[in-house]
Amino acid sequence: MTTVEGQTKIESRAKAESKAEVRLSLIVSPELNETLEALAQSLHSSKSEILRKAIALYDVAAEAKQKDQRIGILDKDRKVVTEIVGI
Repeated sequence: MTTVEGQTKIESRAKAESKAEVRLSLIVSPELNETLEALAQSLHSSKSEILRKAIALYDVAAEAKQKDQRIGILDKDRKVVTEIVGI
């Protein structure tokens, strides 16, 4: 899966999940709230959208793990610079 395909898959999952909306209440630490606010501001998005995308990304990671695949971050030459573990 390329970065573009992965990004599209995550965005599609996030959008699909928002069609039948369910309101949730979430309690987070002040630090996590600050992180969410900073992400939302830097990405010109909402905290809800950041959380939807985070859940979609986690779903992709869980699916990959079930298939004995790995998640990583690639540099511009498609070389793995970071492997995501523990998901």
